Amino acid sequence: MHHLEYDDLSVRRSLAVALDALRASEREADQDAARVLRGIGALDLPVYGAPLLARLSGIAEFRAEAALDRLVDVALLEETAFGRYAPHDLVRDFAREIAGETDGEPGGGGADIHVSERALRWYAGVAARSLEAIVEPGLDREDRSRPTAAQPAAHTVDAAATPPFCTARDAFAWGDLELENVVALVERYAGTSAYVPVLVRLLNPYLQRSGRVPESEVLLRAALGAARRLGDEAAQAYALGDLAGLHFMTGRASEALTLNDEALAIWRRLGVLSWIRRGLNNRGMLLEGLGRHAESSEALLQSLELSRELGDPHTEAITYSHLGNLYEHTDARAAIDHHKRSLAIGDAMDDVIIRHSAHCNIGYAHLTLGEPAAAVPHFEESLRILGGHGDWHGESQTRLGLVRALRGVGNAERATRECDLLLFRADQRADRYTGGLARHQLGLLLHAQGDARGAYELWKSALAALDGTDSSVVGALKELLEEE
Repeated sequence: MHHLEYDDLSVRRSLAVALDALRASEREADQDAARVLRGIGALDLPVYGAPLLARLSGIAEFRAEAALDRLVDVALLEETAFGRYAPHDLVRDFAREIAGETDGEPGGGGADIHVSERALRWYAGVAARSLEAIVEPGLDREDRSRPTAAQPAAHTVDAAATPPFCTARDAFAWGDLELENVVALVERYAGTSAYVPVLVRLLNPYLQRSGRVPESEVLLRAALGAARRLGDEAAQAYALGDLAGLHFMTGRASEALTLNDEALAIWRRLGVLSWIRRGLNNRGMLLEGLGRHAESSEALLQSLELSRELGDPHTEAITYSHLGNLYEHTDARAAIDHHKRSLAIGDAMDDVIIRHSAHCNIGYAHLTLGEPAAAVPHFEESLRILGGHGDWHGESQTRLGLVRALRGVGNAERATRECDLLLFRADQRADRYTGGLARHQLGLLLHAQGDARGAYELWKSALAALDGTDSSVVGALKELLEEE
């Protein structure tokens, strides 16, 4: 911005002149631009878009868009990406000053004190719509949408007044666009706002399925702290359970089990059967991964009984899937039968995630049986079914299995391409755990091609990424590095 080449006083004068011209103008777009700049000053965010600023400024979205374009015209904002705007630091300072004024404009004075709450309310309302678009109809969606004790009553009205997303893809795109702002707001206001737990709870399906690992850690810990501050037991259980899911996705099964059991204890106290069933399901899955097979079986069979009692085929299918993974340790053929039962339920419900997961699990069972050629089509079918549906954990596990199967049938060239793609997508998400698993496989491929040095470097990097996890790959990596 050319104004910023001058000294501070000149900059302030230039900014003040530009603002005064907007305020004095009879054009609606100019007056709206002044109002929007005030809103920017009242709420410091990394970037701004028209929908949020319309809410903060009390104007229609199309007017906010025109106002933002006008602020770009007069060099008070820069368009950093399509529909996303940011002021220079000196303009931010100036906007904060005018936001502190009380000159009778809408949004001025005491209303600015609550601007952060209005922003969080808007984000929570849209997050509710993203949940509807991303999570399939059923008990999972209904339970997560149910209000908790400390949830503000206005949220239900806000969500109802928010237009729904046309597709899950649109909901994911909105999450990608706004996540940076959500993290900034939640970190700043978790100690004061009752909207933080509900916002994070409703946003978690997006976070989990898109694989936003670092952001999830920040948001979920903030939500847990806020729920504890508010004394809201159900909100605490949601945050604990979601944190457990994040720990599982990043290879920290022992910590995940502790968090899951804390959540399960709360749901037992509250007597919420559907969440008790999910907690048992997750407990069984985690225990299986930790090698505690008898305890895993007990938890999964209890969950299966509750699923039937509640008439919930979706979770019943998930439990069959977990039981299949458990039985894979002793009888991989029996495991495939359980995965096929899960697949049959998924087919009957036309549930993409259940069907995709079932084929992925059947592929892994074939790998256990030493049948990589039989595994390949199941991993391919799993990815085909998933298509554009967001589920990073499922996608990453399937791609990892496909790499192993392709390596097993001697198709090193395609296995390397698939592994490179998996590694790229993991690094995009800052998912160190998946990146470590991919580097292990890529190292095996390089080693088989005679590149021992390249393999060693990849294995060393993989071990660093997987350090502190419960992955069995850690032991394998140490052995490989010792051999080299």
